[in-house]
Amino acid sequence: MKPVGPIPEGYSAIDGELAISGRRVSQLVEEAGRTPLFVYSKDLIAQRMAHLRGAMPGRIKVNYAIKANSFAPLLEFISKEVEGLDIASGGELEILQALGIAGERISFAGPGKRDAELEAAIAAGATLNLESENEAARALAIGERLGITPRLAIRVNPDFELKGSGMKMGGGAKPFGIDAERVPKLAKEITDAGCEWRGLHIFTGSQALGADAVIEAQNNILDLADRIAKEAGLKLPKLNMGGGFGIPYFAGDTALDIESVGHSLSKRLENLPESLDGAELFIELGRYLVGEAGVYLTRIIDRKVSHGETYLVTDGGLHHQLAASGNFGTVVRRNYPVAIASHFGSEPTEIANIVGCLCTPLDRLADKAHLPRAEVGDLVAVFCAGAYGASASPSAFLGQGPAKEVLI
Repeated sequence: MKPVGPIPEGYSAIDGELAISGRRVSQLVEEAGRTPLFVYSKDLIAQRMAHLRGAMPGRIKVNYAIKANSFAPLLEFISKEVEGLDIASGGELEILQALGIAGERISFAGPGKRDAELEAAIAAGATLNLESENEAARALAIGERLGITPRLAIRVNPDFELKGSGMKMGGGAKPFGIDAERVPKLAKEITDAGCEWRGLHIFTGSQALGADAVIEAQNNILDLADRIAKEAGLKLPKLNMGGGFGIPYFAGDTALDIESVGHSLSKRLENLPESLDGAELFIELGRYLVGEAGVYLTRIIDRKVSHGETYLVTDGGLHHQLAASGNFGTVVRRNYPVAIASHFGSEPTEIANIVGCLCTPLDRLADKAHLPRAEVGDLVAVFCAGAYGASASPSAFLGQGPAKEVLI
């Protein structure tokens, strides 16, 4: 038997069936017309935002990283809850423009920005987080050609990392950002060239659950930002401190203590150096805001036994939930939070494997999980599906196509 991850708070049962925001999943599937189905809860997103705001200092603003989940209704909802939105491609810029989100609320990070993407972002009034000196030169040239002063910040590759993070984005050789020691020179060059200087973006890692590690990283970021500003002789109008706030996916994971993070940050902000006095201070979060507010629902279409092991075969799989299958950054596959949604809260009675419909052994949603007995027609729920589910999975694989998504 292998344990499943912890089911997030906020979910309940109605007549023995999983309910999301007070609505039974069978009703949601019936309204959607099919499975597989992603369901995202406005209530749970709003609760997470309220919790975050209550824990963080009032001066801290929030950017939503839309790569976590770019479903348009969800973006429209969360755009009203946050101050800014972070994109990583021209395609994501188009999504936000279609929703009427103003360019001055958008910042654009990511290596390998093409000239057409730089031009679109500059024309929209978005802030470019520059990833190289070459990108800086191209952005300035495009701005001059367009007759538009580009809004430019610099993404810093710091000389430290976020300890315990699931994915390290800083420290040592990285394709992301500009090595810290080269940033002051570039900052002076782009401001001398007449850009609208928008400060620094320092992102060290993601999916951290240890408060001490996040606190240490934030202190290091503030120290580094001050050092760069002083060396460049510039005040910072904005500092994007990144995020890295994780959510519990696996057995043994515990939620990040954001109250401790917020308390430490509040104390630190009481004595900021002059270089950061007037700076807008942002944290950039994706999965922390929406990950636990989403559920992936898939229906059991076959139940079979092979060499004594039970397999529940669903109409979903890794083409919608690559991360839950263990094929998105994990070295050793562990079970996400999963449940038999049709018998939510029932006592487990059997050990079963939950697999998808694809003809590959990689298509696994749960291994040897202790579950209530499930039959053909029952619904399976995969939790923590609000981030890096639909937006990070190969929905075209084997011609399966995307799952349906709804925001309730």
